[in-house]
Order: sequence, then structure tokens, then C-alpha cells
Amino acid sequence: MNISERYRELVRDARTLRQVFNGSDDAQELKLIGKATAELTELEEQVGDIPRIQLESKLTPVLLKAHSLLDRSRLLLQEKGAEDRAAEVWELEQKVYRLLNAL
Repeated sequence: MNISERYRELVRDARTLRQVFNGSDDAQELKLIGKATAELTELEEQVGDIPRIQLESKLTPVLLKAHSLLDRSRLLLQEKGAEDRAAEVWELEQKVYRLLNAL
């Protein structure tokens, strides 16, 4: 799977996570996940058109910001004792991290 496909899969996973959290009482955490999803979504359509040589410079800032937002959300969930939800966010964080490493 190439970088563009992995990035699009990551965006789909972020949307899914946001939907899973929708309706929960974790409003602040949901807001952070929503911001991370919005960050990732900005390049979803364009990622396939970015030349390979520019992928790292274009995607890294977006991925780092999304990772930071997800991490804050996970920490808030852990503080609340919602370990299962924090684990779901952690899974997505790991996907972001692996994609960063692939760049």
C-alpha cells in the first residue's frame, strides 16, 4: 500500500472514530478528535497529486498536528478512567506514527 492509500485509510479511520465517539459524554475529547479529523481531511483529496519528493514536507506538519490532538484526547480520556476509549484513540495515534515513519 502506498503513502496516499495509507493516508486516505487514516482519514477514514479518524472519521469512524469520531462517529463512534459521537453522542458520548466525552465532549472535549470528541472536539479534539474532530479537529484532528479536520486536519487530516484537508489533504485527503490532494494527497494523490502530491509528488513523491514533496510528500514528507506536505504531510508531516498535518500528521504531527493530528497526532498531538489525538494524544491530548487520549490523555483526557485516561484521566476520566475511560481506558477502552483511550485505547481506541491510541490505535489511531499509532497509525499516524507509522505513517510518519514511512515518510
